[in-house]
Amino acid sequence: MRILLTNDDGIYAPGLKALYNELKHDFDLDIVAPLEEMSATSHAITLSHPLRVQKVHIEDSFWGYGTTGTPVDCVKIAVQELLKVPPDIVLSGINPGANVGVNALYSGTVAAGIEGAFLGVKSASISLDARNNPDFRTAARFSREIIHFMMKHGLKKGTALNVNIPAVPVDQIKGVSITRQGIDSVKDCFECRVDPRGGEYYWITGEKPTERDNADADIYALQENRISITPVCTDLTCLEEADRLKGIPFPTAL
Repeated sequence: MRILLTNDDGIYAPGLKALYNELKHDFDLDIVAPLEEMSATSHAITLSHPLRVQKVHIEDSFWGYGTTGTPVDCVKIAVQELLKVPPDIVLSGINPGANVGVNALYSGTVAAGIEGAFLGVKSASISLDARNNPDFRTAARFSREIIHFMMKHGLKKGTALNVNIPAVPVDQIKGVSITRQGIDSVKDCFECRVDPRGGEYYWITGEKPTERDNADADIYALQENRISITPVCTDLTCLEEADRLKGIPFPTAL
């Protein structure tokens, strides 16, 4: 089985290395990832300048292809151009920090998984709910379960799995929940600072989302120390609202 590994934290990121080290003995792995951090790029692609690709070596061994593009660029160019053999699976991650609730829409990690699904490849994004001193070992081991699950049960065309893992010891994980994307998001605020030349600049900060009233939401599962698996896709249509609006006469005069 051939697996394409990518991320939004850069080709040298510890989460990507943890995923590679866990899987390298049992799968054929290809790495195509951004040369620099591309967090919160969502589903952006590179149009206004060339997409450059270079071979990356670590300790004199070929590691993978680094690109100047976004995570979605990486998946696109890997599947359509760089890889001689197309992947059976795309895994994006492991991201330090959960991608749940509305924040999943901003995530380059999640977008890379969705792009893989869009291109017809079984895909998943994997995130760990820890930003400070993350220990990726449990998340890396669980990636095996994700691989086997997708290969055994398949996924609807165009659908990827957004996997979020609580940052607790493995014996404290209470199970796995198939969840929906929550509706809460980080409470954004902007911290104003002054540079050495007296100019003001802003740094976005915020608090982690919470969602106590929706037991089927991804955020709630993490709060309960459960692994959250949310099927996500490219269709952003709100079907309930579309049905409501169909019953309202719309002015046709221009």
